[in-house]
Amino acid sequence: MIKKFEIKSHDGPGRIGKVDDNLTPRIFFKKDLKIAPNEGSAYNVDREIAEFNVKETLRLADENIDACDIAVIQGSKYVDLRIECLKQLEDIGYNGFIIANGDALLTNPKELVELVVSLKKEAKKNSYFIFSFAELSFMPILTYMGIDGFLADSANYYSHLNVLQTPTKAYDLNEYPIYENMEQEDLERMNIENMEFVIREIHVHMKNRSLRNLVEERSGTTPQNISTLKILDRNYMDYLLEYTQLF
Repeated sequence: MIKKFEIKSHDGPGRIGKVDDNLTPRIFFKKDLKIAPNEGSAYNVDREIAEFNVKETLRLADENIDACDIAVIQGSKYVDLRIECLKQLEDIGYNGFIIANGDALLTNPKELVELVVSLKKEAKKNSYFIFSFAELSFMPILTYMGIDGFLADSANYYSHLNVLQTPTKAYDLNEYPIYENMEQEDLERMNIENMEFVIREIHVHMKNRSLRNLVEERSGTTPQNISTLKILDRNYMDYLLEYTQLF
């Protein structure tokens, strides 16, 4: 059964909304989602492979529409294939979407911004987007661009890599032993707690109409983060201003 998404307010393209009476932006746990089967692939693949994966993803999503409420937007690095995938998934009846290859997109700021903004422009207003494998320092700018949620699985992913996620930095505990001999389950729990803290931060800033301030503050944490903001400002100012409150 498709979940209703209700928009409550905007701060720039970022949105506070509700899914199942839970406020977004929020953390989504895979165990609570009914994700349609899909045909995934690496980010940097030949177009023919990406086209096949989109076709198979659409077929599987259509076959499972009665049992699932979330679909995955495939298409690898090809923005037009991603948009085609989104539109056909909406036509099938889905309104909740996971953006595949999130980890690869974070290392390609230009492609990340182009993809997220393009999807947001083409999507129906009642569609909501979930990002996978987000680093915590990226969550404010992803929200600012219009992402509505983040998969909790990223906490498990980074704990497997022995990486501690904090609001401003990802620490490889092999190089920076802030905590020595930490068990993986303890590291995963800490990563989830820090993820929840960033969500709280985002909500407070959005309610105060100061999300942009938080985005600028976090932009200096990594070269990819600052590049993402610069590209967003340079190439998509009209998109940013469409929902920005003027004083």
